[in-house]
Amino acid sequence: MNVNSTSNSSNNPAAIRVSRLLDSSYPLTRDDVIWLLEYIKKKVADADPKLLDLSQPHLLKTFHSFAEASMSLIQRKNGDHEVDRLRRWLKDAVESVSSPLH
Repeated sequence: MNVNSTSNSSNNPAAIRVSRLLDSSYPLTRDDVIWLLEYIKKKVADADPKLLDLSQPHLLKTFHSFAEASMSLIQRKNGDHEVDRLRRWLKDAVESVSSPLH
């Protein structure tokens, strides 16, 4: 799955922002991470029909990634390695819930 090659992203501001935030060259801020977590939370709360098609192991992996990204805000470890891990967790969680990114 390549989140940067979405056909719908040119017409979808949220998809454009998600792609930008997941780009490894973009400097993530705390506000960016919170926005992504809110985006994921809203997709789940809205009961996106795509989520109903996901297997239980896939849902658990998505939740794990969401939880790890959330906890990283609380624990506040610095460093490039931590940013890479955070971005990977966010990407894993977003890809499961975001229609334009599939």
